[in-house]
Amino acid sequence: MKLGVFTALLSQMPLEDALNKLKSYGISRVELGTGNYPGDAHCKLSMLDDTNALKDFKKKLDDHGFSISALSCHGNPLHPNPALAKQAQETNRKSILLAEKLGVPVVVDFSGCPGDSAEARSPNWITCPWPPDYLDTLKWQWEEVVTPYWMERGKFAADHGVKIAIEMHPGFVVYSPETLFRLREIAGPAVGCNYDPSHMFWQQIDPIAAIRVLGDAIFHVHAKDTQLYPSNLARTGVLDTKPYTDERNRGWIFRTCGYGHGAEWWKEFVSTLRLYGYDGVLSIEHEDSLLSAEEGLSRAAQFLSDIILKEKPGAAWWV
Repeated sequence: MKLGVFTALLSQMPLEDALNKLKSYGISRVELGTGNYPGDAHCKLSMLDDTNALKDFKKKLDDHGFSISALSCHGNPLHPNPALAKQAQETNRKSILLAEKLGVPVVVDFSGCPGDSAEARSPNWITCPWPPDYLDTLKWQWEEVVTPYWMERGKFAADHGVKIAIEMHPGFVVYSPETLFRLREIAGPAVGCNYDPSHMFWQQIDPIAAIRVLGDAIFHVHAKDTQLYPSNLARTGVLDTKPYTDERNRGWIFRTCGYGHGAEWWKEFVSTLRLYGYDGVLSIEHEDSLLSAEEGLSRAAQFLSDIILKEKPGAAWWV
């Protein structure tokens, strides 16, 4: 297993400077944003129509000894605002085509969330089955919006030899292993998940147990932690809508790896990923509001490097 970084946390730096910084931490794999929420500071989709720019981009990565674990375009392709949906969908489509040209195996995205009807203006995330009109809305979302888009997009990705890794995130129709499998039945085997344990923690889903559920549906992995505050959770529950910067009063916050759970937990996480066939990249994602990007990156890199080295598999003595 290799350590990588989602370079959105270094978006203020030119690509070359970001690569040099990551190299100083012994990192040589990157996940690059191509638009939507992550932005495209380090990877422009315009390269699809610019052979020279694409060639220069590849050379820059090669010269620095880097490879790309995934292209990421987290957006809402099912947004009820047609203009926003079209923008997110087009970014996803072009990301798949660019991944094909670059030989990148995975494109990361969100599943999206529709509104409550064809006339809606804002997304509507359904979280409970009662009153019964909520289930009617959920049925409409999956049958009329989710299925047509993801059936086509799953086929498109497969036709271009690229996998789509859906990040299971509350606020979108896919937020749990169960909803991921529901989407996969529609979209086909080219659609799996970008596994981020931090999103499981705050839903009270055991991230290690969930690996055993997801199995080979895990296409890419984010390395990000969550710290839970039981004294606040008793008041807020897990559906806490206060700003992430209101750390004192939230039930949970995102943390740099090692600040929510210790080395023993992360060793078991890495080992279980390997046990179920994932031996790819752990891509550090920084969203810790208590640490700067520099602090979060450096501490996560050191913490995870030690764990990956200690957990590196080798041949048994009897083999």
